[in-house]
Amino acid sequence: MILADFLLAQPWFVWLILLPLGGAASTFVLPRRVAPIGFCCALLILAGAVFSVCQLTATGSLTQAAGHWSAPLGIVLRADGLAVVMLATTAGVGFIISCYALGYFPARGHEPSRARYFWPLWLFVWAGCNALYVSADLFNLYVTLEIVTLAAVALTALEGGAPAVGAALRYLLTSLVGSLTYLAGVALLYAGWGTVDLSLLSQVLTEDPLSRTAMALMICGLLLKSALFPLHFWLPPAHGKAPAPVSAILSALVVKTAYVVLLRLWFEVFASFDRAMTAHLLGALGSAAIIWGSLMALRQERLKLLIAYSTVAQIGYLFLVFPLAGAETAATVWTAVILFMVAHACGKAAMFLVAGTIQQTAGHDRISQMAGAGGPIGVLAVVFALASVTIIGLPPSGGFFAKWLLLNAALATGQWWYCPVILTGSLLAAAYVTRVLSWAFLDVRRNVCPVSSRVMKWPPLALCLVALLLGLAAYGPVRVALTGAPVTGHVLVEQRP
Repeated sequence: MILADFLLAQPWFVWLILLPLGGAASTFVLPRRVAPIGFCCALLILAGAVFSVCQLTATGSLTQAAGHWSAPLGIVLRADGLAVVMLATTAGVGFIISCYALGYFPARGHEPSRARYFWPLWLFVWAGCNALYVSADLFNLYVTLEIVTLAAVALTALEGGAPAVGAALRYLLTSLVGSLTYLAGVALLYAGWGTVDLSLLSQVLTEDPLSRTAMALMICGLLLKSALFPLHFWLPPAHGKAPAPVSAILSALVVKTAYVVLLRLWFEVFASFDRAMTAHLLGALGSAAIIWGSLMALRQERLKLLIAYSTVAQIGYLFLVFPLAGAETAATVWTAVILFMVAHACGKAAMFLVAGTIQQTAGHDRISQMAGAGGPIGVLAVVFALASVTIIGLPPSGGFFAKWLLLNAALATGQWWYCPVILTGSLLAAAYVTRVLSWAFLDVRRNVCPVSSRVMKWPPLALCLVALLLGLAAYGPVRVALTGAPVTGHVLVEQRP
């Protein structure tokens, strides 16, 4: 009775944490029912995320103190616009990836135990992501970030073999360095101010040497975990060697968790600091990531590695937000980054799922050996092209509107040099996508026509359609994202003389 009363008393967003945690625990009790348990959890989480969006639009942001212990003693959870958008994105993309995994892992019948390990680890990643989005103190952000990282590392090694284990080990060691660096900054802030609550810190924090050192340590740790150039060396092997559903999870969702923490710090905790030099440094690294990642993608011979280096490039766009977030453009770049994260999650997950289906049916993902694949795998090639629309930034996709807002912010703040970077990145993205499609549609006869199951075809198509429709229905996500946002002003949609 006490447990039932406790569960019923929890707010809606707490259930989005408890459901995947309970599902992960259930898979250990019922190891032969891991797939049905995982799918049911995914469906319930999706329903809960839809309800959370409706609840936020009706009542606004919600704050809950765990155990009714308020800050600074208790753990505070907060569901604002950023949190709810990320909860909904993770639920939608996660549900479709879960559907794809139902067909992907049974096809790998020689190793059925991998499916048994995939579902509990995936649910732990999901629970960690949801808990991170609603966390409102620095230490809880660290704990949830570690839950996500450790489960993601185990998922990376799921493929087995020396290359996958080596990539997972590199991911683990790099993440541990980033985590310890971030934690050192948290310790400095707690030693100086006696609290780790985001709201309390934003009220009492002053720009002294201790606080600036803490800010530098925390930002460096998060840059390492978010794989910003030149700290991206762990990402391509990890994403390229993992099974296709895992690669989609890592690129679409996991890589953004550290960035969400950085957004919280930048716009809430350290908002009063003089950060001009840091902002321009992040902008320069983001610009370098866009160009370098795109050029490296052009050179790849394997499709999954091409998509992985594309992720390195796309991460760079996220860091253009910091130098472009001026007094008049803060709401614009906030909207741009939210749209970009949602669009990228859908588009990049779709690309990895297509690559996984091609690898499953053709037995490889070498681009040069895909010649003529446009015939037997013509639908997959079309889906890959549709997914690329939002990655390139073509209308009417969500990626187009996100880049359009960044261009407007760059012109409004007089930082015009970011405009050619954004446009060059889009052209390079079109180049490496065209390279893949040019091989696929060569007029080459193939004796064997590989066939894939329907459950592995429609999930990437569904993600593509969501990414495309996001641009046509951008008002909804924008309205949710600006609820309780730490920015003011209006969204610039055009430049006027």
